[in-house]
Amino acid sequence: MASINTRDQKLEQQRQLMEQKMRQKRQNSGMVQANDLRVSSAKRPISGSRSRELHGYDGPMQFLMSPVNPDQVIPLQTNRISTFDELGNQIEVLTIGDDGSGEEEGESVPVCSMGRDISTDDVCADAAVAPLQGRAIQREGSPSPNAEIEGSVEGSIETFVVTPAKHGTLYKCRIARDRKGMDRGLYPTYFLHLEKDYGKKVFLLAGRKRKKSATSNYLISTDPTELTRQADSFAGKLRSNLLGTAFTVYDNGKAWRKHDHAHTRQELAAVVYDTNVLGFKGPRKMTVVLPGMTPDRQRVTITPQDDSETLLERLKTQTLDDIVVLHNKTPVWNDETQSYVLNFHGRVTQASVKNFQIVHDSEPDYVVMQFGRISEDIFTMDFRYPLCALQAFGIALSSFDSKLACE
Repeated sequence: MASINTRDQKLEQQRQLMEQKMRQKRQNSGMVQANDLRVSSAKRPISGSRSRELHGYDGPMQFLMSPVNPDQVIPLQTNRISTFDELGNQIEVLTIGDDGSGEEEGESVPVCSMGRDISTDDVCADAAVAPLQGRAIQREGSPSPNAEIEGSVEGSIETFVVTPAKHGTLYKCRIARDRKGMDRGLYPTYFLHLEKDYGKKVFLLAGRKRKKSATSNYLISTDPTELTRQADSFAGKLRSNLLGTAFTVYDNGKAWRKHDHAHTRQELAAVVYDTNVLGFKGPRKMTVVLPGMTPDRQRVTITPQDDSETLLERLKTQTLDDIVVLHNKTPVWNDETQSYVLNFHGRVTQASVKNFQIVHDSEPDYVVMQFGRISEDIFTMDFRYPLCALQAFGIALSSFDSKLACE
C-alpha cells in the first residue's frame, strides 16, 4: 500500500507540474514556443488504485487541455501580424493568443555553406565566390529595402518577360537545370520560375543550347515544350563569339542581314567576360551593356543595321550614348574562410565561380541583378529595374556557358 501511495503522489506532482506549464503557456500566449515537455506513457507507473482517472496526453495536445477537464480542448485564437523581414519583404507572422503584444525581438542567422564547390561546373575552384555570413549591413545612401516590394507577373507571360521591371520592385526568381536524358549532359535545359509565397512559383522562360551551331547559341521560349525558333512561344536568343567571352541577348526578331526590316531584332543586352590570358586565378570579371532608359522608364530600342551599331561595338568604341554600362561587384577576400565572398542576403548558399552581382559604378549598393547557386542544379536569380526577365535570364545563361579563355 505504501508503494501505491507513493506512486499516486508522484502522479499528482506530475499533473500539477503539467497544469503549471499550461498556465505559463497561456500567460505567454503571444510567443510560439517549442514543445519541450516530454511525458512518456511508456515510463509512467501504473497505479493499482482505480479511484483516480488518469489522462496520458503527450505532444502538442497537452497545451490545449483544460485544467479542469483534461478531455476538453481549449480553442486557440490566432492572429496575423503584417511586418517586414530584413530584406524589406512584407511577411505575415502567425501569433497565438488574444493579441500580438508579446513579440520578441530576435535575429535570424542564415545558414550558408562557406566551403568551396569543386563540382565539374566550376572549372577554377579558387575563383569561386562564397556567400557572406551574417546580417546585411545597410550603408548610408543605399536604397531602403523597406520601400521595396516583391514583384509578381502582370498581364501575359509573353509581355511580362520583355517589360522592364517596375521601379522599387524586386523580382525573386529561381533557375532549375535539367541534365537528364541522352544529350542533356552536354545540352541541358534551363527553366526560369518567379518565386511566390508559400513555396509557389510561376513559370516564365525556358532555355536550351542549340546543337548545330558554330558558337554557343541558346534559344529562349515561354513554352518549355516548344524550344524552337518557329514556335509562337519563341521569346529570344543568346549568342556568343567564338571564344565564349562576349554574349548578346536578342528578342524574337530577325537579324538585319536577313533584310527583314519590318521586324528587325532588338539587342537587349551584351555581356563581356575579361579574358584570363596569363592564367591568373581569381573571380570572373564581367561587363554588362544594356540599352538606356527614357525619362518615362521605357527601354531605348537598339536595332543595329550594321556591325558598328551593336552593343558590343558601342562598348568597344566607347560610344556610350543611349546605353548603360554595368559591372559585376568585386568580391572581397576572406582570410578566415580562404575564399572570395559577397553578401547575397541569404539568397545564395553555395560557393561557385558563377555567383555574381551586377551594379553600376556610380551606385554600388544598388544591386541590379544577382545570381548564385543554392544546390547542384538550382540557382537563384533576382533582378530589379531597369532589367526585364528576358535580359536577366540571358545574362544568367551566359554564366553557365563554358569560357575557355576566361578560366
